Amino acid sequence: MYKSLEQALLDLEKAGMLKRIHAEVDPHLEMAEIARENFRQGGPALLFEHVKGSKFRAACNIFGSDERFNFLFRDGFEQTKTAIQFKSNPVEFFRRPSPAKFWKAAQAGISSMPMRSGSISNFEECSLSDLPQLVSWPMDGGAFITLPQVATRPSENANILQTNLGMYRIQISGNDYIPNEECGLHYQIKRDIARHHQKSLEEGRPLKVSIFIGGPPSHTFAAVMPMPENLSELLFAGMLGNRRFRYFEHDGYIVSSDADFCILGELEPGLKPEGPFGDHIGYYSGKHDFPCMRVQKVLCKKNAIFPFTVVGRPPQEDTLFGKFIHKITEPMVPASLPGVYGIHAVDDAGVHPLCLALGSEAFRPYATAEEREPMELLKTANALLGFNQASLTKYLLIAAKEDAAGLDVNDVPAFFTHVLERIHFDRDLHFQTATTIDTLDYTGTSLNHGSKVVIAAAGVKCRELRNNPSDLESLTLPQGFKVAAIVMPGVLMIEGPSYKKSETLRDLKEAFAHWEFRENYPWISIIDEGAANVAANSGTSTNNILSDFLWLTFTRSDPAQDIYGIDETVEEKHWKCSAPMIIDARIKPHHQKQLTVPAEITAKAKQILKDAGVL
Repeated sequence: MYKSLEQALLDLEKAGMLKRIHAEVDPHLEMAEIARENFRQGGPALLFEHVKGSKFRAACNIFGSDERFNFLFRDGFEQTKTAIQFKSNPVEFFRRPSPAKFWKAAQAGISSMPMRSGSISNFEECSLSDLPQLVSWPMDGGAFITLPQVATRPSENANILQTNLGMYRIQISGNDYIPNEECGLHYQIKRDIARHHQKSLEEGRPLKVSIFIGGPPSHTFAAVMPMPENLSELLFAGMLGNRRFRYFEHDGYIVSSDADFCILGELEPGLKPEGPFGDHIGYYSGKHDFPCMRVQKVLCKKNAIFPFTVVGRPPQEDTLFGKFIHKITEPMVPASLPGVYGIHAVDDAGVHPLCLALGSEAFRPYATAEEREPMELLKTANALLGFNQASLTKYLLIAAKEDAAGLDVNDVPAFFTHVLERIHFDRDLHFQTATTIDTLDYTGTSLNHGSKVVIAAAGVKCRELRNNPSDLESLTLPQGFKVAAIVMPGVLMIEGPSYKKSETLRDLKEAFAHWEFRENYPWISIIDEGAANVAANSGTSTNNILSDFLWLTFTRSDPAQDIYGIDETVEEKHWKCSAPMIIDARIKPHHQKQLTVPAEITAKAKQILKDAGVL
């Protein structure tokens, strides 16, 4: 369908879904805040005609609405879903035979194979410093590429379908990088590029890396797509874009013929400091040693456009990526994880910190209703925590579908209510301590190290939840603590004083132990004073108590360090307590700083959008 990014943007403009910004914009903070403010207001895609310090145009918010996603991929979305369904579960696919459906899947695969086309003569050469120097947040360590397509192969002579196409942020200035000669490549744990890097290290050769920027929108989406094993992202890009991925090779590098920019280089043997960077869970990720790429060549098209996105506290544009990934991959879940009937990585909680899952509890079908307890659910939970990106989950809440018809993992309040009505705190909390967690999560003991907890619920209700403000009149809290809000039935947020490492919350637990409604409010989140009012300055378009609860609780706590309870004890290595369970979600000294932007930058961004007639 689209041969280039510019063709796609012109199509959006023709459909009234894109606006041009003619005023000069500064890529240092200003351009990113324009993008955030535009997204907050539900604005269109933007094309910046004049970027300070760069001859190239820039575009953002391309994928920032359901309408634009559906429009851009209108010709390839359904055939891609059909092909993914076939790849995920061919037995089920053929169980309901449909010649037209089979032919469509086969045709989509065959007609989407990558093809050799083009040559380096279609590009000009430039340097990293010629690109828009995008700095999104005040404490970022330099300029970053935020929508890269990073291509690697296990070896130079590997088949094109063995290419991994992933999206890992690229730092192109700052820190100790040699200007225009080096850039930082930040890939997180459990990413496919690691296999290629490990193989190159074992063989004593540098890993050749190609970084594509721009090109047809399907190429960008393919880079973030978690593909089934042995299904190439390049093939996916061809299916979704309804146009084969075109490439050629140059000095052992793959070059995307349709990309706006291509950066070619090799990963050096050592590491260099990368970051900080304002990340998608609403905090900075710190400066750490990561692979460094020695740049061999930077290529650009004559009228290249630099696409970018801005991340921060959800929801942001990447929320839409997650939504559409779920729509495409939904058939993969039951095939890849038997016994899982629904899964929801909660965006408001930062995605990996919280996952809701629906399983089955049929290990003992002969058990009475009162005897039902999580057993099969624990098996399923372990499978989830070993599966692809779901393995990065920190809090996993899992329930049995047999206990409530129509229970939906996407209805967060209803799911929490169901779990809290049934959970036995002396039995149903299962911790994994001293394990690996998401690279971007700083609540653990050190980078990539922390804990997880499975909260499983099966059986009949063991308590009634309440949602009555008058209940709080009989609750006497220790000095420095006060009720912030009843979030939903059974869930309280309590404001507390600043965190102290030696604190045991003894007085607070004592207060709840004597409260007559302790069983009716089994979940307590402790937050910092005033933290529930953070939304206005956190780059998010949502400002409600449920969103704040999800973000504050799950991005600011580590299960093993921060979960407390009444009468807590350890028996046979199993931690247990009585209701309520208390989660200390206050900022700790080892946490990263929350993302904020100066008020004057926000004011200028709003003015530029207003002057351009965008909002």
